[in-house]
Order: sequence, then structure tokens, then C-alpha cells
Amino acid sequence: MALATPALSACEGYEPEQKLQNTAPQDIGRDLDRIIADGYIEFALYEDYAPWSYEEAGKAKGIDVEIGKIIAADLGVQPRFRLVSAGETLDADLRNYVYKGAVINGRVSDVMLHVPYDVDYACRFDQVVFTGLYGEEHIAIAYDAASYPDKGPTPAVFRYDPIGVENDSISDFYMTDVTRGPSADKVHRYRSTVLAMKALADHEVMAVMGPRAEMEAAIAPGIKIHEPPLGLPRSKWVIGVALSMQHRPLAYAVDDAIAAALEDGRIAKAFAEYGVEFTPPTP
Repeated sequence: MALATPALSACEGYEPEQKLQNTAPQDIGRDLDRIIADGYIEFALYEDYAPWSYEEAGKAKGIDVEIGKIIAADLGVQPRFRLVSAGETLDADLRNYVYKGAVINGRVSDVMLHVPYDVDYACRFDQVVFTGLYGEEHIAIAYDAASYPDKGPTPAVFRYDPIGVENDSISDFYMTDVTRGPSADKVHRYRSTVLAMKALADHEVMAVMGPRAEMEAAIAPGIKIHEPPLGLPRSKWVIGVALSMQHRPLAYAVDDAIAAALEDGRIAKAFAEYGVEFTPPTP
């Protein structure tokens, strides 16, 4: 059986968090037996987050939706998808959707998908199991091939050439620092990476910096994507699932389902269906 806590051995020496006494009650959700008896499992996914999770014609779609279907099929239950808004921090999202529930009318879901995995971060929590690693996110640069026929652009050229980014994202902060001063007007900010990619296709900018998967899913003819050295503290990270520490048997079952789907290629197929290159998780 796969280990459902990748951080376990790495957390030696960390003092686990202690639950405060007399705190507000929390929703601990359903255990594996209850999920099997009820015949369904509910996944929390981020809304408006193509190609990972979004709504189309009233139905949830995306790579993470396909991952949820794989898990549900392995457990022999029906999947249900709850599209949720992202909070200001991952801490808030885990509290609201995984182990406690929001303060007002809050409830947790059985499993949250698309949770970035970091061993040091995972060691800070004793309320959450981080498991089921199923892919990676990479920061990259999409560019107009006709504008850069010899090789892909490096960040330094965007002191002179316009580049699109999602507002208030890692890419926005990075390019703001690169182009500060007289070149600051070269950074064009959009509500999403998808809209930045549309601006690139319409030749409003010469490149876009952002998460590779989002750019691959929105790519247009004449656009290429590459990953030049960026000097970021972290330009790629592993993604997996999170669920309440109260439900370890469920954690093991979900981890086993994902491990089997990685082995037989079902997860790689889910990525391919949305035009995204699959990179196996390497924690």
C-alpha cells in the first residue's frame, strides 16, 4: 500500500500543532465507510481555473475533474464536484474546505484537489493529510514565434518588449521586479492567464509568463512555450490532494487510486485530453 503521508519521515523534529481548547466546533466530514454507504464522494475544486477545473454548460470540467472521476471509480462510488473560490492563502482554503469549514455556513468536502505539496509546509499541519501526488505545475513563458524566430525570449528582453501576466500572480510580481523603472509599462496585466494568452494571440503583447498548463490549454497557432532560467526560489511544484487527518483510511484509498492511475496511464491521458503536457510528480 502506498504511503499516504509523503512528509512523514521528513517531519522528524517538528513539533505538531496543538488544537486549542474551547475552540469553535468543526466539521470533520465523512469517513471512508460512510462514503461507501452513501454511494458518492465530494471533491472541492477551484472555480474558474481552466484547464484544471471550471464549469461549462452547467457541468464541472477539467483535468482535476477527471482525477476525481478516477478516484471515485476506484472506490466504486459516484463523484460530486464542488467548485469553490480561492481564499487569500492556502491555509484558509484548507481550513474552509478540508478540516473545519468556513465560519459562516461552512462545511468541508471529502477531498480537496489541486493542493500544492511542500514538505516543510505539510509538516506544519497536524489537521491535514497531504497525499495522492498526481502532477506538477511549472512557470513558463509563451511567446510569438515570429517575433523570436531564433530562440525563446529570456526575462531581460521584457525591459523592451511587452509581456502579459495574470494580475497579482507570481509572474506579475516577478516581471514587475524585472521591469521596474522606465520599463514598468512593458508589463500588461490581465484578469487571468487565459486572457493574457488571448492578448498574445491578438498581438497586444509579444509574450506571456504564467503557469505552463494554463498557457498550453489556451495556446494559439504561431505561439511556442519554453522554460528559461528564471531565478525564482521555486518555478515548479508538485500538486496532489488534501483531506482531514481524521480520515486516514480514506487517505490511503485515495492515494492507492492515484498510484494505480499513474501506473496505467489514466492520469497522463486526463492531461492529454486538455492539451496539457504531463510531468510525473517528483516530491
